[in-house]
Amino acid sequence: MSQERLAEQIGVTFQQVQKYEKGINRIGASRLQRIAEVLHTSPSFFFEQGDSQPLAVRGLDGPDHADPVAEFLRTKEGLVLNRAFLKIADPEIRESIIALVTAMGQAESRGLSVAASVADSSRPLGE
Repeated sequence: MSQERLAEQIGVTFQQVQKYEKGINRIGASRLQRIAEVLHTSPSFFFEQGDSQPLAVRGLDGPDHADPVAEFLRTKEGLVLNRAFLKIADPEIRESIIALVTAMGQAESRGLSVAASVADSSRPLGE
């Protein structure tokens, strides 16, 4: 998403978005909420993680700043998958889904049949 498009969606100029991105101007809570809505994420995405490295807004312009995970989460598939996963309360089912998807991804990256990888997905995580 371009800075111009984000600016239009949140009701400010693209120069203001640049100032937010560079940390020149502070973002109020309601504006941060609107930015999160437009980018299909939660406001907590923009705050520091445990490693004390601030998270940047990614994907505003150009592939140089692309974060594949953040990009996936902005897609319809990413949103649907994550929302569905969050509705699963049983940790064993969640672990099984993670194992299945991990096995399928590993099989594809090695050029193997995804069907064969499904059989391997019954192993517990971390093996």
